[in-house]
Amino acid sequence: MIRVLVTGARGQVGADVARELDGRAELVLHDRASLDLSHPGDIVQRVREARPQLIVNAAAYTAVDRAESQPDEARAVNAVAPGILGEEARRCGALLVHYSTDYVFDGKKASPYVEEDPPAPLGVYGATKLEGELAVQASGCAHLILRTSWVYAPRGKNFLLTMLRLGAEREEIRVVDDQRGAPTSSREIARATAALLHRGAAGAAITAEEVAAAAERRGLFHATASGDTTWFGFAQAIFEGSARRHDGPVRVPRLVPIATRDYPLPAPRPANSMLSCEKLARTFGVRLAPWRDGLDEALAALP
Repeated sequence: MIRVLVTGARGQVGADVARELDGRAELVLHDRASLDLSHPGDIVQRVREARPQLIVNAAAYTAVDRAESQPDEARAVNAVAPGILGEEARRCGALLVHYSTDYVFDGKKASPYVEEDPPAPLGVYGATKLEGELAVQASGCAHLILRTSWVYAPRGKNFLLTMLRLGAEREEIRVVDDQRGAPTSSREIARATAALLHRGAAGAAITAEEVAAAAERRGLFHATASGDTTWFGFAQAIFEGSARRHDGPVRVPRLVPIATRDYPLPAPRPANSMLSCEKLARTFGVRLAPWRDGLDEALAALP
């Protein structure tokens, strides 16, 4: 059974990766309390202690707006740390799975972005995540960089839970309707990650040979849910799905579509966050489920 080190193991993606790999690998789980990625020395120490065959870096500085005023903090976690993880992965011969974001693009393209499109981040968050990608690539380690988008889960801080909270508090919610993307559940990301490493019987142990085979197909891939919508469309689906889960009457707020310019934020957002995932399907035969399926699963997991 291979040994896997997971960073950000209490976060949305990290927790689901740990759940997906539980029983299929020996897991060494670290959250921020046991591994703060802003401390380079701690990264080196934890990796060398674990001697993993696979590293899954699910930790990131994801406060998009706060990053505009805290660029050094964002860069330490999103840019510097992935490079160090890459160097340590190369040193111990491990495969590094690293997650990135649609925010590396400026959103001006009319069609879904492919991996070969030139990045042009609009803000600090996207810029530091791009630096992290480049640092992993420059480290020389075997790596799978997975760009995803609009990540949510039935826990943590995300659009799904924000909408449900606001829906309980307000009669009306104004939601941006001119940004398009693919809402992608953390559970689907975790499943896709496991599928890159193992295509055999469900729940079977992941072998060193399978990790080596994945390492041979190393590279940068887009990994989002199938389909696309706007934030407004996502909000509509959230409340429709929530209403279906309850037998009695459900309080549903009035949703008002607005333009991005009517909801100014410190960090600019790409208008088009759609990512083509054809390269992932061609290389690994992996496709993530439609975004509505992921939403239904997340809603069903809510208390």
